[in-house]
Amino acid sequence: MEGTPVTVDDVREVGSDTVALELETPNDFDALPGQFVLLRAAPEGEEVARHYTLSSPTVAETFELTVGIDPDGDLSPWLADLEGGETVHMEGPFGTITYEGDGEVVAIAGGPGVGPAVSIAEAAQEAGHDAVVIYQDDDPAHEDRLEALEASGVAVYVLAADANDELADAIASHVDDGQVYAFGFADFVTGVTETIEDAGGDPDDALIENFG
Repeated sequence: MEGTPVTVDDVREVGSDTVALELETPNDFDALPGQFVLLRAAPEGEEVARHYTLSSPTVAETFELTVGIDPDGDLSPWLADLEGGETVHMEGPFGTITYEGDGEVVAIAGGPGVGPAVSIAEAAQEAGHDAVVIYQDDDPAHEDRLEALEASGVAVYVLAADANDELADAIASHVDDGQVYAFGFADFVTGVTETIEDAGGDPDDALIENFG
């Protein structure tokens, strides 16, 4: 199987139908918040590969991927059932949307975009910078990390999927408060782009990851 073999350190539930996959960091793996990897495994004996974005602020000894579980998926249910000690294969990191600890951030997430958004906010805090997290999802994940961020002074908005007016207001309130990142599926990030422009910001300055 192609890719670097990595050991699964832990798998834990972080929301409804969502797990955090903790992997031991292989030698020479140097990734930044916002980047993603290609994960390979062979459930049922057939190789499957999927992309997952990092959801940990660092990759020093281990790193985390947030996995939304599709009951009919080829890989995510198998990953969710792992207990630690298993081996998967990985390629990467990939992606040019990164945070390097160099300023304030406004991290906007829809659904599975919460992983990289939280990791970027945590990395900004660790670097001594302010952060904002704006997250839209009817069934939020990583609530413990969001609560910890809020308790430490980060402005955190957790909004229902149909709360589009509130989403637009939150973005408009913070569009000039730092480097804007947005992570989510196509309809979500398209709406975020339009909202940034309506609020007087420049959507071309935003770093946007479209999950398809």
